[in-house]
Amino acid sequence: MEIAVVGRHVEVPDRFRRHVEDKLEKVSQLAPRAQRVDVEITHERNPRQSETSERVELTVRGKGPVVRAEASADDPYAALDLATTKLMERLRRSRDRRKDHHKNAPVPVPTEPEPVESDESDELVTVAEDGTVETLWGDSPVVIREKLHRAQPMSLDDALYEMEMVGHDFFLFVDAETNLPSVAYRRRGWSYGVIRLDAPVSAPAAAV
Repeated sequence: MEIAVVGRHVEVPDRFRRHVEDKLEKVSQLAPRAQRVDVEITHERNPRQSETSERVELTVRGKGPVVRAEASADDPYAALDLATTKLMERLRRSRDRRKDHHKNAPVPVPTEPEPVESDESDELVTVAEDGTVETLWGDSPVVIREKLHRAQPMSLDDALYEMEMVGHDFFLFVDAETNLPSVAYRRRGWSYGVIRLDAPVSAPAAAV
């Protein structure tokens, strides 16, 4: 299993990279189909956010749903510990779900996004290896982050499950029953909501 460590606004020392590998060595036990773990380290330069200046995001990719966890702390090692604890819990839940649904149809597998090429010639546009595009909004310091995901239609139950696996408060998907673009989101407590657009997704034309 490959572990890819990158830093955003910070250089990642070799010592920390080795520590990451040690912390994530159990991932393959909980997720045998995992092929790669992306580790992103971000340093927040704002002194007002010193208590959460170091953020670690872990993303497990492979033959199955993407599982993600992130955490922030005043120290990268502490942030890594927090993020790893969340990740392991979600991997255990994913493993248990696979056992419970062993005789049922598999959860749709999201595919890797294709790289996005930018025609911009200046430095206002940044394109990451995973296809994420970051663009400055006009003359302001606001950065717009865009990413293209390819996904198959899925049930609401599967959408809620994948939302929990990536640790987000919302999840965009195409409802397999209605064929409508939909967003599942977390409400207070353990309740959820769903918003659907009245615009069915057209099926791609068959190849001749």
